[in-house]
Amino acid sequence: MNTRKLGNSDLHITPLGFGAWAIGGSGWEYAWGPQEDSDSIAAIHRALELGVNWIDTAAAYGLGHSEEIVARALKEWRGPRPCVFTKCVLRWDAKGNISMNFSADSIRQECEDSLRRLQVEQIDLYQIHWPPRDNGPGLEEAWQTLAALQKEGKVRWIGVSNFNAAQLERAQKIAPVTSLQPPYSILRRAIESDVLPSARQLCIGVIVYSPMFSGMLTGGMTRERAAALPPDDFRSRNPEFKEPKLSKNLALVEKLREIGARHRRGPGEVAIAWTLRNPAVTGAIVGARSAKQVDGVMRAGEFHLSTGEIAEIDSFTGALGLAKAAS
Repeated sequence: MNTRKLGNSDLHITPLGFGAWAIGGSGWEYAWGPQEDSDSIAAIHRALELGVNWIDTAAAYGLGHSEEIVARALKEWRGPRPCVFTKCVLRWDAKGNISMNFSADSIRQECEDSLRRLQVEQIDLYQIHWPPRDNGPGLEEAWQTLAALQKEGKVRWIGVSNFNAAQLERAQKIAPVTSLQPPYSILRRAIESDVLPSARQLCIGVIVYSPMFSGMLTGGMTRERAAALPPDDFRSRNPEFKEPKLSKNLALVEKLREIGARHRRGPGEVAIAWTLRNPAVTGAIVGARSAKQVDGVMRAGEFHLSTGEIAEIDSFTGALGLAKAAS
């Protein structure tokens, strides 16, 4: 795969990165249901075989388990070492309840815990997972701490996730922001109005998550599968996976399938390529739970939609009353 420079860093990343959210397994608030560790490791190895050179995880995914699985996969991997990105500020208690903590002491402990679980001496990209819900000064304390960890060599580069344009500017005043990780897909376009333009203006790299909208746009989701999602799969609580929205979303999938068939591509690849068409986007985080799923989507970085096909998708979503381009 070709690579793209990530923001102000010396990192040159492939258009697609392996997303390690779902491989955290079950038993926590935002799980994707049961997951076999052996399948997760096979998925990571297959992505690396296809040329993917970065993995995005977080301490909270599986309450530390995702980071541990990433470490196991890399220990067994004999090829070039990929970059490893992870996140902080989401802590959990003995019962698995997750809360936010933006204090310097907490983040420093999180960093040490992630270094231990990942079995690395330095984290390639360390990100604030979420901004404070009250938009308070915790943002400044957290970002100052990440900047200090960078100076100390614990992390190479620092970024943020789920920040809005104003929050990006607040962080940028303290220390340069290397990257932003926002949600972005055909069904979720709010960042087009101000977040993406702000990131471009500030020369911040953007790696988007959920380009296939948590599996909705892969082509594998059906009414039956959506209805059978287990209680510990967070998508079972998402209204996009229920009527009346489900039928419209599945109609979009069929449109993506039609466009993809012209190029011998699946609907998930079309959905990913759609996000990468935006010049503000550096890369897309693509999750997979098996080697087979990896084979179905990880070549999307080599696929480009025509201007006409992009307009066709926009027209279709507009007709259905789905997500519209932000003005």
